[in-house]
Amino acid sequence: MARSEQTFFEDEALDRAFGVVMALATEVQVLRDRLGALEARLAAAGLVEAGELAAAPGDEERAAGEADRRAFAAALLEPLLGRQSSKSVG
Repeated sequence: MARSEQTFFEDEALDRAFGVVMALATEVQVLRDRLGALEARLAAAGLVEAGELAAAPGDEERAAGEADRRAFAAALLEPLLGRQSSKSVG
């Protein structure tokens, strides 16, 4: 049976999941480009020094980042546990 779209895997669900991964990878690259441009402008304007942006975070900043990463990972991986639910807005 001929398919109407390009396929990489026999399982259509896997093909679609791969499409989502590639779309996300594209978005990550766009964000990287924009962040790099923003960092360059901040440094050029003298608002921050380039090395300052690459410096290790302090304890408070590290703790806040860790909490954010844990919450993001939990939300991202929740569907793998079979506990998908709709999230209300607000």
